[in-house]
Amino acid sequence: MVRKRSAPRQAAEAFVEAHHSTPTDEVFGIADLASEFGVTHRAIRLYEAKGLLSPRRVAGQRLYTRRDRARLTLILRAKALGSTLDEIKAYLDLYGDHGEGRRQQLEFVIQRTEAAMAALEEKKQNIEASLAELRLIHATCVGQLEERRRRG
Repeated sequence: MVRKRSAPRQAAEAFVEAHHSTPTDEVFGIADLASEFGVTHRAIRLYEAKGLLSPRRVAGQRLYTRRDRARLTLILRAKALGSTLDEIKAYLDLYGDHGEGRRQQLEFVIQRTEAAMAALEEKKQNIEASLAELRLIHATCVGQLEERRRRG
């Protein structure tokens, strides 16, 4: 039996695969990245100012490489996990010029994802408890209303 992968799992696998592709000379403008990732130009410029992105400048125009695009993806994913820009910079800086810090990056990601998963599991338990309470309240109210209708 072939097990079908969930859409979030497929998206995560596509994300990982995109970072294993071979580098190209493809470049992107700030508008391209802003549109693709649903962020503002100002946010991208902030990431540049913080040293997270380093586009080339040609005739005053920012040109972002596939590396910058991949870094922007990582920045946004790390922000979604609750990382600060300083933490994200530290993570990206671990990589080094030639990938020599990849082990440290992996350790960092393992720690962050374990913490994020634990926090989400706790939230999930709280949501499930709240849903159970709401279902009980709802069922009680429905029962009471039906009883009142029967009595007239």
